[in-house]
Amino acid sequence: MHSDRTDAAPPQPAPTGSPDRPPTRPAPPTADDTRPDDGGRPEVTRPPRLLLPAAGGRWALVLALAVAASTTATLLLPALLARAVNQALGGAGTATGHRLIALLALLTVAEATAQYAAPRSGADAAARIRTMAIRRTLAAGPAAVARMPVGDLVARLTASAPQAALAAPALVYSAAQLLMAVVAVVALTLLSPLLSLAFLATAPTGYAVIRRQLRRTTHAGDGYQRTQAQLASGLLDALSGSRSIAASATLTREIERVLRPLPHLSRLGHELWDTQRRTAWCTGLLAPATQLTVLAVAGTQVAAGRLGVGDLLAALGYTGIGLSGLGTAQSLLDVAQARAGAARLTDVLTLPVRGGTSRPLPAGPGRLELRGVVVRRQGDVALDGLDLTVPDGSWTALVGAPDSVTSLVAALAVGLTEPDEGTVTLDGVPLTTIHPDELPTAISCAFADPVLTGATVQDALGLGPAPPPPWRLRGAARAAQADTFIRRLPDGYRTPMSSLVLSGGERQRLGLARAFARDSRLIVLDDATCGLDGATEAAALRALREETAGRTVLHITRRATVAAAADRVAWLHEGRVRAVAAHDELWPLAAYRDVLDGGTPGPRPAPVKASAGD
Repeated sequence: MHSDRTDAAPPQPAPTGSPDRPPTRPAPPTADDTRPDDGGRPEVTRPPRLLLPAAGGRWALVLALAVAASTTATLLLPALLARAVNQALGGAGTATGHRLIALLALLTVAEATAQYAAPRSGADAAARIRTMAIRRTLAAGPAAVARMPVGDLVARLTASAPQAALAAPALVYSAAQLLMAVVAVVALTLLSPLLSLAFLATAPTGYAVIRRQLRRTTHAGDGYQRTQAQLASGLLDALSGSRSIAASATLTREIERVLRPLPHLSRLGHELWDTQRRTAWCTGLLAPATQLTVLAVAGTQVAAGRLGVGDLLAALGYTGIGLSGLGTAQSLLDVAQARAGAARLTDVLTLPVRGGTSRPLPAGPGRLELRGVVVRRQGDVALDGLDLTVPDGSWTALVGAPDSVTSLVAALAVGLTEPDEGTVTLDGVPLTTIHPDELPTAISCAFADPVLTGATVQDALGLGPAPPPPWRLRGAARAAQADTFIRRLPDGYRTPMSSLVLSGGERQRLGLARAFARDSRLIVLDDATCGLDGATEAAALRALREETAGRTVLHITRRATVAAAADRVAWLHEGRVRAVAAHDELWPLAAYRDVLDGGTPGPRPAPVKASAGD
């Protein structure tokens, strides 16, 4: 149900000036809000041990074996080549040449295997890490997850997981390259100590440069991910309150607010590319300088008769292998990115898992109660001691601004989020104690932008445990004014969803039909008719009255026509219920009219004092 509408997600408070920011008081600081001053540099934690099992796998083992074989063949190649050349020049035959060909074949197979296994290992690890993170997120429950901005959580699951998956290939290649560098220096020493001295006179400079650049990369990479998540959160906030933005004509200001982190993101991105540029530039100059130095020393040794021509080739080969240690720059950059990604996933993988036991929901009429509900979001109090009762069998409209806060009430009512304080009960049973499998049966919901999942239209309407029979789905579609256009589709109710292009109103009608099809005791509609034209909405509201007879309805809306059709209206203001009364009793109040999109007032009795609370 959470995916059916952005508004249904736990709302994120917009910065000052946003029309969707509720005028609420700040929440008291928590331990999580107190962090030591780090001088503006993001703290990069060590990759959690929880990720170690995900970093392995069959393809990681194949990669390690292939790289080990490739490393061994690479280290043997210069010595075998030198021996073959010396034997050929000395007239000793070409027996070594056959072994050289076999070694080259082994090297080719090992390299090809490694090239296939590396991306496969990373993809498998990313899938495992995502699975771990998603399972932890679902096990933690909405209350724990709600404290993390939606955009930030999405960025961690989509971007940080692949980065953390770089760990295994990067570590394998880094270890192999460093091993080859050490063995190459030893081999140069065995050929001639002067060769290793010539190599060590220049190569360490490159390692110092790489180490410095890696520190920059780690901090820039972590900052880039955090800023990217901030940008995504701002965009989701704006989308969730799009109607308020349009009504208040603050689109330009909201665009500026959402894009405010973009310059900082650009600076961090340029810093990452600049780090790679500097590393490539330094290693690009250092490699030929080192090779020329070693080659010059080896030439003097050959001229003096201390080395043979084959040894000269071996020295050149081991110099190139030794310089592969500088190739660890890219591998270590990947390690740094993996560390940053793993650090970002730490908060997700350590979310507290919900405890306690669940119990079955007894039979009941569908009475919904919210008592003393307090919900905090990013330092602000969105709902401040909310008390609301939706009587069983009644149709209650909930109106108020901003949209994100009224949608938060809908999320509480269907169990998509949990209050920081207070309780939400259905027929006297707290939603947090009801077995998760029973909630979809007891509560139906429809959203302004429903996500229709299923192979066919019929599958989409019957989504959930124990799909209703076809005759009930068709009846629900007729009630939602969707049956006519469904029958006009090429295959009617059997039309594949992938082939459909639906308008916003058609999607809403299908969402309503899906909610009507369930024999649930409580129906929660979160602005689920805002995209319908007047005639269709009027027909849908009449059908809603007929279809929900005897059932409880909570209808989140900003439309006067919907509020007028309801039995009563709960007026939400500054995180609390300001009044509960019939629409025509509230209409004379200017503040009430301001939160509605418009409509006819209906009869205008003398102003009355609406009842506060419920």
